Amino acid sequence: MQQNIKIMVESLNLFYGSFQALKNININIREKEITALIGPSGCGKSTFLRTLNRMNDLIPNVRTQGKILIDNQDVFQENIDIVALRKKVGMVFQNPNPFPMSIYENVAYGPKIHGIKDKHTLDMIVEKSLKQAALWDEVKDNLRKSALRLSGGQQQRLCIARVIAVEPEILLMDEPTSALDPISTMRIEELIQKLKKDYTIILVTHNMQQAARVSDVTGFFLNGELIEHDLTENIFTKPKDQRTEDYITGRFG
Repeated sequence: MQQNIKIMVESLNLFYGSFQALKNININIREKEITALIGPSGCGKSTFLRTLNRMNDLIPNVRTQGKILIDNQDVFQENIDIVALRKKVGMVFQNPNPFPMSIYENVAYGPKIHGIKDKHTLDMIVEKSLKQAALWDEVKDNLRKSALRLSGGQQQRLCIARVIAVEPEILLMDEPTSALDPISTMRIEELIQKLKKDYTIILVTHNMQQAARVSDVTGFFLNGELIEHDLTENIFTKPKDQRTEDYITGRFG
């Protein structure tokens, strides 16, 4: 198990106006591991995920305190390049959200924005990203087809390819399978485990079985607090906090 710390979160608090959504979060996230975040709806896990690439900045009246260091750089420092941060820290959302354009253009979109214009280079990026997202064999003969004609599971893998195309180091996944059927879910879970060798992955899931299946480390959130985080096996077999045990055994949530 690698011990390199990719993300250090220290005393993180977040407020929506006067409401405190995150309370004194402290966690280290290791490189090239899958960290799952579990907890009941509204407990702060998605809010926490969105602090890592400053997506909460888009919400009015948000205030944050504390530090988030990614590769020892504080994401809240004033002169940070937000575009570069979001390139490094990619995000896959709950519902597949392909652009209303071709499969090829969906994947090429990010690299083009970041200045890559050469068609041969774009072709290579599109092929590599779709292969990494386990979609290439299904779409390689239809790259000019609208992405909106793909199935839900294919659309979500396309969104993963689109994020990968700009070469991030961290993948944030906010309940990426909650809108999918069981077979598509299984394919995405297999894909997540393959992607771990190249990316640090943080996965918010309401599905505890999914957390148990795919993650190395699990964090349990409740009412804006990170109650505990540990190796996934420990969280599910010998949690230290009674609240974690109550949630995992279905007593609430």
